[in-house]
Amino acid sequence: MKTFSAKAEEIERQWHVIDADGKVLGDVAVAAANLLRGKGKPLFTPHVDCGDFVVIINADKVRLTGKKEDGKVYTSYSGYAGGFKRESVSKVRGRRPELIVERAVKGMIPHNRLGRAIFRKLKVYNGASHPHEAQQTKPYEL
Repeated sequence: MKTFSAKAEEIERQWHVIDADGKVLGDVAVAAANLLRGKGKPLFTPHVDCGDFVVIINADKVRLTGKKEDGKVYTSYSGYAGGFKRESVSKVRGRRPELIVERAVKGMIPHNRLGRAIFRKLKVYNGASHPHEAQQTKPYEL
């Protein structure tokens, strides 16, 4: 018996909407990463992008537990002297709230070419509306 391997052109993709209003960031990110990767599908193949599209709405109302709102720090380094930047979650939430959800999901998918292709299927919006109604999106409950 040969091992089955899914092909990218055979995959049927669906659109899921996750409402992050009042939900914990980690729960939203895990659900989104699993849908993006296609882990729940019977055709799942680790080296093929077989996941669905995910739209996350109300990203500005996502909840963090404990003291992470002020204690958690996002860092980046440009490679130049003095290019080290630090920013707390509360500052990021004030500047660009969808970045919090995007970074959480990005850390849960592969860090290679496949992961970058998977990440392009994630759409994050601050408000309750999104421009993807034409794709027959389905609500996804956590």
